[in-house]
Amino acid sequence: MKSVFVLAEKAWAGSNLLYKWQKSLGNYIAVAGQDNTVKIFDRHGHKWTEINLPGRCVGMDWDKDGDILAVIAAKSSSIFLWDASVSKTSQIDSGMRDQMSFILWSKTSPLLAVGTVKGNLLIYNQQTSRKIPVLGKHSKKITCGCWSSQNLLALGSDDNTLSISNHEGDTIRQTTVRGEPAEIYFSVMKTDERSAQGESTVSVSVDKKILMLFNINDPGNPIELAFERRYGNIVSYCWYGDGYILIGFSHGYFVVISTHIREIGYELYQAHNHKDCLNSVAISTALNKAVSCGDNSIKIHELSDRKDISSIIQLDDENKGLDQLSWTDDGQLLALSTQRGTLHVFLTKLPILGDSYGTRLAYLTSLLEVTVCNQVEEESPVTIEVEVEPTFIAVGPYHVAVGMNNRAWFYALVDQEPGFNKLKDIEYLGTIASMCLNSDYAAALFEGKVQLHVIEGKDQDEKKQMKLFPDDDRKGRILCHALTADFLYYGTDSGSVVSVLVEDWETVNSYSHSVGVRKVLPDVIGTRLVFIDNKNSGFLLSPANAIESCFELPNFSPTITGVLWDNWHADRGVFVAYDDDKVYTYALHKTTIYGPQVVLVGSTALPFSQKPLLFHNGELTCQTASGKISEVELSTHSFLKRTATDSSAELSRQLAQALMLKRFHEAWALCKSAGTNADWAELGKACLVHMEVELAIQVYRMSGNVGMVLSLQSIQGTEEMNLLAGHLAMFLEDYNRAQDLYLSSSSPVAALEMRRDLLHWDSALMLAKRLAEDQIPFISKEYAVHLEFVGDYVTALAHYEKGMTHNSKFQEHDEACQAGVARMSIRMGDIRRGAAQAIQHPSRVLKKECGAILESMKQYSEAAQLYEKGQYYDKAASVYIRCKNWTKVGELLPNVSSPKIHLQYAKAKEADGKYKDAARAYESAKDWDNVIRVLLDHLNNPEEAVRIVREMQSIDGAKMVARFFLRLNDYGSAIHFLVLSHCNDEAFQLAQQHGQMEVYADIIGQPVSGNEDYQSIALYFEGEKKHLQAGKFFQKCGQYSRALKHFLLCPNSEDNLAIEMAIETVGQAKDNSLTNQLIDYLMGESDGMPKDAKYLFRLYMALQQYREAARTAIIIAREEQCAGNYRNAHDVLFSMYTELQAQKIKIPAEMATNLMILHSYLLVKIHVKRGDHLKGARMLIRVSNNISKFPAHVVPILTSAVIECHRAGLKNSAFSFAAMLMRPEYRNDIDTKYRKKIEAMVRRPDKSELEEETTPCPFCGFQLPQNELLCISCKNNLPYCIATGRHMLKEDWSICPHCEFPALHSQFILLLERETSCPMCSESLSASQVIKISDCAKYLQTYEPDETQ
Repeated sequence: MKSVFVLAEKAWAGSNLLYKWQKSLGNYIAVAGQDNTVKIFDRHGHKWTEINLPGRCVGMDWDKDGDILAVIAAKSSSIFLWDASVSKTSQIDSGMRDQMSFILWSKTSPLLAVGTVKGNLLIYNQQTSRKIPVLGKHSKKITCGCWSSQNLLALGSDDNTLSISNHEGDTIRQTTVRGEPAEIYFSVMKTDERSAQGESTVSVSVDKKILMLFNINDPGNPIELAFERRYGNIVSYCWYGDGYILIGFSHGYFVVISTHIREIGYELYQAHNHKDCLNSVAISTALNKAVSCGDNSIKIHELSDRKDISSIIQLDDENKGLDQLSWTDDGQLLALSTQRGTLHVFLTKLPILGDSYGTRLAYLTSLLEVTVCNQVEEESPVTIEVEVEPTFIAVGPYHVAVGMNNRAWFYALVDQEPGFNKLKDIEYLGTIASMCLNSDYAAALFEGKVQLHVIEGKDQDEKKQMKLFPDDDRKGRILCHALTADFLYYGTDSGSVVSVLVEDWETVNSYSHSVGVRKVLPDVIGTRLVFIDNKNSGFLLSPANAIESCFELPNFSPTITGVLWDNWHADRGVFVAYDDDKVYTYALHKTTIYGPQVVLVGSTALPFSQKPLLFHNGELTCQTASGKISEVELSTHSFLKRTATDSSAELSRQLAQALMLKRFHEAWALCKSAGTNADWAELGKACLVHMEVELAIQVYRMSGNVGMVLSLQSIQGTEEMNLLAGHLAMFLEDYNRAQDLYLSSSSPVAALEMRRDLLHWDSALMLAKRLAEDQIPFISKEYAVHLEFVGDYVTALAHYEKGMTHNSKFQEHDEACQAGVARMSIRMGDIRRGAAQAIQHPSRVLKKECGAILESMKQYSEAAQLYEKGQYYDKAASVYIRCKNWTKVGELLPNVSSPKIHLQYAKAKEADGKYKDAARAYESAKDWDNVIRVLLDHLNNPEEAVRIVREMQSIDGAKMVARFFLRLNDYGSAIHFLVLSHCNDEAFQLAQQHGQMEVYADIIGQPVSGNEDYQSIALYFEGEKKHLQAGKFFQKCGQYSRALKHFLLCPNSEDNLAIEMAIETVGQAKDNSLTNQLIDYLMGESDGMPKDAKYLFRLYMALQQYREAARTAIIIAREEQCAGNYRNAHDVLFSMYTELQAQKIKIPAEMATNLMILHSYLLVKIHVKRGDHLKGARMLIRVSNNISKFPAHVVPILTSAVIECHRAGLKNSAFSFAAMLMRPEYRNDIDTKYRKKIEAMVRRPDKSELEEETTPCPFCGFQLPQNELLCISCKNNLPYCIATGRHMLKEDWSICPHCEFPALHSQFILLLERETSCPMCSESLSASQVIKISDCAKYLQTYEPDETQ
């Protein structure tokens, strides 16, 4: 809302103004102040005229049409009339002798009511000049009044009465009120039923406190409405809508009430609109708005939503306060008078006038102001002050035109301030309906013609540069026109849409439509236009190709008033059509497989009273009623403003929009960001429809559809549009469309190929007749195969016969047709023909097929014959069996593999008593039970039967054999076969009866039987006092204590086995009491006879008590050593050593030492055998130093030590051991061969000694003698090499892959050149299996013998 002008005449200063707007038109406002004049101004604030009066103006009013202003003045009995059409003033003598106080024109007729200060009334008819004086209507001054639409006159007077008179002045009703009446209005009270009596209610403000509603038809019951004291006095009120009243109160309150009888007395809305005071309220029904003023501010409310204040204007310079508000009838202008004597006029509603060219807009921003802007290219706006209120605006690339009636003013847009130059104004030959501009020309439409002329040209040239269209009046009246850079388009009432080339002003082409065309709306470059006809249908036309391409726009709303094309460079085929409420987005799909199409993309709601001016990339620029522009984002382009939070359903909707608008780049981005498989498929489909092959390949590649990518790549280079479209339609499964496109292309055979591939045989045959007759036999054959499959044998036979080519080149095809004929003949009942053809035909498969058909038709003999001919012997034999032709079956039997047929044959032979044949047939059928039965019952051949039972493990066969042996009293065999057949109870009873329990026990001892069987056997043996067997079976059924008891009761002959079993039992039982019982027995505490220590060792192993087992192992090894069994002792210690290592238990030091000494002893033989006397001597020195551990062989070992040391040059060591041998206890045991030598060594000692090499300790690196196994530096026990007995070296480390004992890699390899097994674990080993280990840290960690033992 903006101020248009302010009136402030000196003569009015300090006085309250009286003013009235011209009714209906609102072109004039009449204002009167304290001076004796009425000044009349136009709507732009220019003073039009002045009426001089004999005294101060008392009242004035405009008649219903706004033609005549009536004025009354003080000190005068005349009525002054000013005629607006001729701007002349006249006077009428009222004939009243007293002062006039009130004047009012009728709402519906030319009647003027004038009241006086003494209560008299004059009614003057302006048409007839008749005056009706009514004296004494009231007793005091008439102050207010109102005419009804039925020409009743209500008057209020200072005598506190309200009178209602007819247009003749006769009083109809009169009532007294409780105070001074003011502001009288006629209206209709809101009721449930609509009354036909017209305005029957009179409202009147009484004493500024009460609002009285007086019903003319019910004068006895007036309604009086009083309001809260805090509201103050009633300032003014207005009726609006369906019986609502808006009331303004002096304390700033603003109240709405309803006059509906059920709602009366309630406030529907109340607001404290102004803080201190409220001066006036007014309503504009045209705008549906209410206004109030007070506290130096004006507030405008929307009546549809009273809380919505659409604008507030502050008038800070009006320090004396505001006065009265008044609106023009059309709501465009609002006047406000002030206590200071000024009048403000505001613009509240502008005519929505605007135009666009490209992205430039021109629109009305005030009554005499046009703004030109280009927001897309960010040009600064230019404001043009125009001379008249325009009724149209036109804009071009460099000009703006405005005008009204038959006149137009042209302005050039320039870069210098103020941004425009006025060029000229032109008068046309009629009232201009619309105008269009381009860079050089203007085209004006008036009275059914278009005048095209140059905008800027010299005067004499303009005559030449002007032309009227149409040339001939017979071509019809022009209803609409449009101008682009190159073309003028116009539409006529006869339905022609004509294109004129502006360059030479010649008609280029004309399109004839069936009815008149009322709008033509071309796109930016003019290659396409939308036109709307008189039936409100919309069409898209390409003028250059009018015959082919005129499309009716789908779902075109009949209310549509205009169309805007998208100015964005990439969206040339998109436009919007709009009406008052909605904008509909359309897109032209120029190249699709269905030909050009126009689609409705969607619609967007348009804000109230806004007019679209420009459409650019999804944004609509609209002009508002307040002279501004607003941006509306179209819902059809929501994908441009996509956010990450959009749901997948929203994304799919945006994708559909982007595809309808052919925005493939945006669609691709949408799919990449969050597209599902379905979204990609949709994008791919759209690419195919729009023939975007390159993009489609990328899309299908992204979605992983390999088949489609390969298919598209195969057609990528196709240039012919119809052929390419045909391929794409086929990929989209629109086969009828594909066929039409193929047939209209240069390769119509593609249609035939497609139908064949789709198995659409009828269509394929019809196409083949037209396109490729030589293909008919092949299609017929394929069709026949299909018909045969669906069961239409008659037609299939006909097509098979048609399919014969009788050409040797297509022999295979003809054979397939013959086969079909054979099959169909049999199906149709012509068995002889069919069978004969099948037998002649080379194909085995055909014979099988025909045989199967015949078999299903119960023609067994023919079927069997065909099977036999086709070498399907199983089938033939089974069909021969059906016809009981055993002879034939017997002939075929050697070729038959089916067990079922052999079985049927065997049964038949058995029934005939031919048992051998039967047995053979049963055997071929793998029916072993029947083979066994025949062998036992008929052929008396138990040996064969037993063989089969053992081989085949047949349970039923075993039972039969058992029964057979029972009949022969061979109980052992019978028991054996009963157990095989799982009849354990019967076998047990049989064993019990005939004393064959040992046999039963042996058989049942296999680990397959259940606990019950074992227990029953155990109890039997317990009764028989057979302790070993009883114990064995008690152990098997888990009764360990009873088992142990029996094992310990066994006589000595069975001792070894019994003790082994007892140890196994205790190991399984894991019961301490049983363990202790057995230990006592082994120690000899029960019978005074200790048992061999090896049993105790085994017991500890079985109980997994490895530490105790280790101690026992050491004792056993010691005993073995004392007895001279060194290998046994070594093996006991080694097995215990590995067991403890496996259980991750530390090795006792004694065990480790004993094993090392024994191993050293065993190595001596190996080295001496290899001739390595030094290594042998070193090991013998180690053994001799521990000679006490070898009591059985002291002398031989020392003798060997002396000899080997002597050989190896260790003379001192040889002397020391020789001296030992000379001791009296050993001397006599020395072998006579060596005695003299040894004595000589002792008598003549040679104490020279070969010094032992040193190598580093693997732990600390200290240099030690090679064979030293304790480091004197770090005090560690050192791991020794199992090949040499020396301590290990870090850099020469390897292990035996079996026992994982360490060995020096170089020495181990040397050893394995001769030996084939590991010297420690005796497992076979080759040099290739030994791997050198570079990092031996983990082996050094584990080598820590347990010193605690």
